[in-house]
Amino acid sequence: MDYYNYIKSLHLIFVVTWFAGLFYEPRLFIYHIEASKKSSPEKEILEKQLKIMSRRLWYIITWPSAVLATIFAIWLLVLMPEWLYQSWMLIKTGFILLLFAYHLKTHQMFLEFQRDEILYSSNFMRIWNEGATLFLFAIVFLAIVKSAIHWIFMVLGTLGLIIFLMLAIKLYKRLREKSAVDDN
Repeated sequence: MDYYNYIKSLHLIFVVTWFAGLFYEPRLFIYHIEASKKSSPEKEILEKQLKIMSRRLWYIITWPSAVLATIFAIWLLVLMPEWLYQSWMLIKTGFILLLFAYHLKTHQMFLEFQRDEILYSSNFMRIWNEGATLFLFAIVFLAIVKSAIHWIFMVLGTLGLIIFLMLAIKLYKRLREKSAVDDN
């Protein structure tokens, strides 16, 4: 079991790079939405560059990181099969399945943006962008704390974080709208 810490380290490294992609990809979607409202030739130049950046991030960093994080997670479970019988791991696994659903939906959005299909508002994408934060918060707390009592506090903390993020997004939207009015 000397290599357990190496496997765990690799798992964590790829979790970090996976989340980096999940944090930044929706931000690129927001820029793409905003670029689509600009006039030519700025619109075409920005959209082309954003699609390149998005494609590279998604296929070179985000997807490989998701796959490698999963491989190392499975390897850890092979080394520590007793975790599969602990409640914290079952709950964490549920959040990870939801994270994969979030990842796959983001992939669907990615494909739409690659085709210049703008189906979402920038405000919606700002909210969507916070989804990865919520998953990270829940998964890390479960992995570190591993307690049913703390699970209740984690749920309440996650709900508090959701409320805080929603209020921050609304405030940011108001400030942007006010700034746009002041600029005119």
